[in-house]
Amino acid sequence: MTPARVVRGLVVFILLVTLHYGVRPLLGWRAPVDFLLIAILLSAVRMRPGAAALVGFVAGIATDSLAPEGFGSGALALTAVAYTASWLKAVFFADNLALNGIFFFLGKWGSDLVVALAERRLHGVELVSQVLLWSPLSAVVTAVSGLVLLVLLRPLLDEPAAP
Repeated sequence: MTPARVVRGLVVFILLVTLHYGVRPLLGWRAPVDFLLIAILLSAVRMRPGAAALVGFVAGIATDSLAPEGFGSGALALTAVAYTASWLKAVFFADNLALNGIFFFLGKWGSDLVVALAERRLHGVELVSQVLLWSPLSAVVTAVSGLVLLVLLRPLLDEPAAP
């Protein structure tokens, strides 16, 4: 990986983290876009599984520090999603928009599922509602946003052709 590609990747990651903490709170949606998860997935597919898990863990700990009642659940979820994304992308994912959409959807839904179960905050109907209604809606919004961002940011993420 070239230094220029690493710098471009960091710029995209920082942009998405800024959107996550700057724009997302202003939207106030019940099923919000998870720009942090998009950043982690876009980074994870360009790393080895161990490095991707470390990035997911650090981002999860940073996120959990803002919500101490469920501390550790976000770190667990983002670590698992980043590791799995890196491993799956290395094994069989092609650079296809439809597959990337499914990738974003499953990553977000899986992350929400792990957080909901690990936090043990929701029970009964609330848990079922969160896992089967709000999490999939958030995953769809995140997947659509991820695809739009992937198309817009593709020049930054792809390696330029050699002359």
